[in-house]
Amino acid sequence: MKNTPSKNTVFFPDTQGNSLCAILSEPKENELSPIVILCHGFTTSKDSTKNQTFEKLFNACNIATIRIDFFGHGESDGNFEEITLSKAKDDILSTIQDLTKIGYTKIGLVGSSFGGMSSILACAQTDALCCLALTSPVSNYHDKHLQDYTKQELLDWKNKGYIIYENGKGEKMRLNYTFFLDAIINDGYVSAKDIKVPTLIVHGEKDTVVPIEQSRKLVTLLQAGKLIEVSGEGHKYKTPENFEKMIDLIFQFTKERLLNL
Repeated sequence: MKNTPSKNTVFFPDTQGNSLCAILSEPKENELSPIVILCHGFTTSKDSTKNQTFEKLFNACNIATIRIDFFGHGESDGNFEEITLSKAKDDILSTIQDLTKIGYTKIGLVGSSFGGMSSILACAQTDALCCLALTSPVSNYHDKHLQDYTKQELLDWKNKGYIIYENGKGEKMRLNYTFFLDAIINDGYVSAKDIKVPTLIVHGEKDTVVPIEQSRKLVTLLQAGKLIEVSGEGHKYKTPENFEKMIDLIFQFTKERLLNL
């Protein structure tokens, strides 16, 4: 009979005293397994389909997971409009710190899109991780902003102090200009040079949200990086077989590195 994972909603503070919410799922009662931190994309949450799929797969092979809500997302404190890469990076580092305090020693990090960029930044500032796996990550938000907005739109963002951001579901929300400024000083290409752990990047070849050229550049800067391009796929992995391929690539890579240490 397989053990049923113990799943708990947990709250813990970031360095600014904001409460972060996460789902901690531990397959072995009273025993610390390897664990994977799962980081969602922009405007989504810990409960994304991707994260819940990873949770089931990892738990089934006795690897614990923690699905976190970034600042201003899901059940964590904060207003979305105040999110920055620095805050998201801090959320991941706070999670790592709390896990190591509990006693976890084998920790993997999986991040998607915005969560991928935040994971790059965090991984460069800690020695506590065993591996890093990224799905269609942003590597440089400043380049993305210059691609996505006209000069006039960027000027309006600066003058107003915020922009109306529309996510993939058509939901509109304010995003402060501090996000733009913070993205200038948080460059994934710079951080990549400080990442020592094995790193896998999976990126759709036809991604128009985050151009694959960013990952092609990123992998050349990593000390132990590998990029797998998914032919014909976009940012959302809407093709079922490509979604399954992406999930399996990330899962197998992370599992092998956590269980074979």
